[in-house]
Amino acid sequence: MSSSKERIAIIGAGLGGAVAGALLQHAGFDVNVYEQAPSFSRLGAGIHMGPNVLKIFERIGVAEKVVSISSTPSHWFSRDGISGDYLSRIPLEGYGATYCTVHRGDLQGIQCDALQSGTLHFGKKLTRIDDNGTDVLIEFEDATSVRADIVIGADGINSRVRETLLGAEKPNYSGWVGHRALISSDKLRKYNLTFEDCVKWWGPDRHMMVYYTTARRDEYYYVTGVPHPAWEFDTAFVPSSREEMASEFEGYHPIIQALIESTDEVTKWPLFNRNPLPLWSSGRLVLLGDACHPMKPHMAQGAAMAIEDAAMLTRCLQETGVNDFATAFGLYEANRRDRATRVQSVSNANTFLLTQEDPSWVYGYDVYAEPLRTENAA
Repeated sequence: MSSSKERIAIIGAGLGGAVAGALLQHAGFDVNVYEQAPSFSRLGAGIHMGPNVLKIFERIGVAEKVVSISSTPSHWFSRDGISGDYLSRIPLEGYGATYCTVHRGDLQGIQCDALQSGTLHFGKKLTRIDDNGTDVLIEFEDATSVRADIVIGADGINSRVRETLLGAEKPNYSGWVGHRALISSDKLRKYNLTFEDCVKWWGPDRHMMVYYTTARRDEYYYVTGVPHPAWEFDTAFVPSSREEMASEFEGYHPIIQALIESTDEVTKWPLFNRNPLPLWSSGRLVLLGDACHPMKPHMAQGAAMAIEDAAMLTRCLQETGVNDFATAFGLYEANRRDRATRVQSVSNANTFLLTQEDPSWVYGYDVYAEPLRTENAA
């Protein structure tokens, strides 16, 4: 087994990992990204990218491209799921960049294209990682290995890099599931109803978030949050059905019923989270995104926090250089922990934008405008 040597290795080419790679490369670092999937495909479903994220995309030259393929709602509407009454009308403009809703797979394709040619490696499932104090040995399931000066774990809630730091521990099942479905807009034309660009329908104990995922507005997406006492399956998701959806949302607004009637395929996903971790880095290993602060998706900010992490970590490494990675990692956690923890808490509580409120603390945030706090700052 032969090993090559590089400066920075990123484990995981999800949205956080891909953006971290592109940002670090734009900053002049030697970076390679390793993804366990065998190839890129249009997996996943819808996702929100707020102005706080678009400001970061501008740094790697992809903001305009993302806007061009996205739906760009002017408001986030919250409505009573049964009566249809408006609970809030939150403007999404005026925060210094565009608010986008987009298909996650389309977005990830743009992010991967922003990486330097030859630096994204598919089919690389991590099996072992060894920080020997001098460098890090990374071994993959295909019997290849590399060595790196530092390793960034962007490998999600079941992060193998996190396991290396803190030991194996299953994430916490939240007691909720999310149903996901993509609907062709053609199916909705027969209804004499208005299907808004971005709306969250709230029930007494469940909700449905709905929005367009393309600039053409030809694909409408919903994701739910529904109480479910236990996750009985070993798989990441299971098929659901129109009948199950109808049962879960019986008596809800006619627009919700129309969406359910128009559903061809729907899947059901468990919602997991973790308690705040005692550390985000150790030695030459550092975590970002769901690897260190997973959250319920109820603020539509989970991926955004990973991308903000990537930008702050890049800033800190630019301050110190890779050789002084320990200082960089300390700065990174000092400047990200409070915000990530606050978003995690609000998201898990599922209260964001239920009533009329000012979301500027989320959308108006600019990771590059924040003064760097020292590691020991209160």
